[in-house]
Amino acid sequence: MTTTLRPTPSPNEAQIRTPLARVRGLGSAKDGTEHFWRQRVTAVANLFLVIFAVILVLRLVGADYAEVRETLSGPFVTVALTMLILSGVIHMRLGMQTIIEDYIHSEGLKVVLLMLNTFFAIAVGATCLVAVLQLAFGS
Repeated sequence: MTTTLRPTPSPNEAQIRTPLARVRGLGSAKDGTEHFWRQRVTAVANLFLVIFAVILVLRLVGADYAEVRETLSGPFVTVALTMLILSGVIHMRLGMQTIIEDYIHSEGLKVVLLMLNTFFAIAVGATCLVAVLQLAFGS
């Protein structure tokens, strides 16, 4: 399918065009479905990972630092917490992106907020990963 440039319609012509005719030829962003599925997959992953984390925390209530550190240094726990952090941060960023795109109407502000959203997600993820890895491997 080739995209052809059409002249801008006159005001009268624009009024009689159907909504489909007005958007035909503009193309699509092609990432709505991918965004939708990433949001759903991270939500399902978070469900299982958060259940694991809650059980882990309940099991460690009242434990001293040495016991907590020993538990968190196990490879399974470290990997599970790392997956929770990554999945949670991705889910958070996608959710905030949807809110920003839907409710912020100023294009300039929207771009700034989307960039800040990404930077915030990276900062939160990196901070959490450093904390888990320090507990796992010691420092």
